[in-house]
Amino acid sequence: MWWTYALLSALFAALTAVFAKVGVKGVDSDLATALRTIVISVMAWAIVGFRGLLPGIAQLTKLNIIFLCLSGIATGLSWIFYFKALQIGKVSQVAPVDKLSVALAIILSVIFLGESLTLKTAIGALLIVIGTLVLIGS
Repeated sequence: MWWTYALLSALFAALTAVFAKVGVKGVDSDLATALRTIVISVMAWAIVGFRGLLPGIAQLTKLNIIFLCLSGIATGLSWIFYFKALQIGKVSQVAPVDKLSVALAIILSVIFLGESLTLKTAIGALLIVIGTLVLIGS
């Protein structure tokens, strides 16, 4: 089941890049990011409300809150830089560089989460880096 969600994530991430490239034309990229964030917030809270998950807020621990906030800050900064890059660069070059996050996440998961780095995972991460370099070289 995770595979289905991951593919849907990839599809919507690809649409995000295409829609955002058109959306940031002639608009400050920070303003565009702020508007996008409002839409995402409304949508996420609507889903939480619709699914009846609001009482779950009381179950969040201090650690949950700290790391979800840090994740939110990292996401916000990622979007700000992504929109700025899209505004001045080509989607076909910006999107692959953005996806270097996969290789970086693998490295960070080994360093900070103690996840094991298998040969297969290391080769996959290296291929992502190589593929990115090939795509942005044009």
